[in-house]
Amino acid sequence: MSADNKLSTRPLPEDRIGLLEGLTTTRAIRRYRDEPIPDAVLRDMLFAATRAPSGSNRQPFRFLVLTDGPKAAAAKSLIGGAARAIWTQKRKDDGYDRGSGVRPDSPKTRMAAVMQRYVDQFDTAPALVLPCLVRYREPTPFEGASIYPAVQNLLLAARGLGYGGVITGFHGLVDKELHELLDIPEAVVISATVTLGRPEGNHGPVRRRPLKELVFEETWEHSPDWALDPPGTRYTSAGPPKAK
Repeated sequence: MSADNKLSTRPLPEDRIGLLEGLTTTRAIRRYRDEPIPDAVLRDMLFAATRAPSGSNRQPFRFLVLTDGPKAAAAKSLIGGAARAIWTQKRKDDGYDRGSGVRPDSPKTRMAAVMQRYVDQFDTAPALVLPCLVRYREPTPFEGASIYPAVQNLLLAARGLGYGGVITGFHGLVDKELHELLDIPEAVVISATVTLGRPEGNHGPVRRRPLKELVFEETWEHSPDWALDPPGTRYTSAGPPKAK
């Protein structure tokens, strides 16, 4: 029996992580072990991704999976170069090496180190996935609703299977070159760059702003009484600056 036939008779693995736990503990994973993702695991991840909702159930999402082939290496190199250029500029513009960024133990310094390693090693990510949108009408502000839920499904499935990933927009600088390299039709939009692999670290509770800052009732910036975080919630001050 061929590998393809074996997968057609192989059910999805037992879910060992509850839905709410997965939703609240799926971190952006940028550090990967040097090991490939088995085809069976990729099948499970992408099956889950393609169960996502889309407008009128048209399913305009497509996923281009790149692992170890010659075009995969070329695509990783293209996006890796773009990633390093974008991060170098962002590191300068956002002052990652100023203020608290000069303290070796600060969150800013740790984030800069993780990002630098990520872009430096981008070309060796075990799997690169390009989520694409097949446009069937003129662009609208809402078209992302038919692709990004599938991307989130992909990341959640990776979490549930013992892997992890992160979504970026690094492909933007080399969009034309990627279309040509990978024979992507002109009308198809590359909507994101996702890297996947077995984490070096761990998933765990994510930090966000307090619920009351993010959820309103009846009126803008009026938080409901029930907008209370569960015990043990950890916070971050990251996010867009508040209007003065």
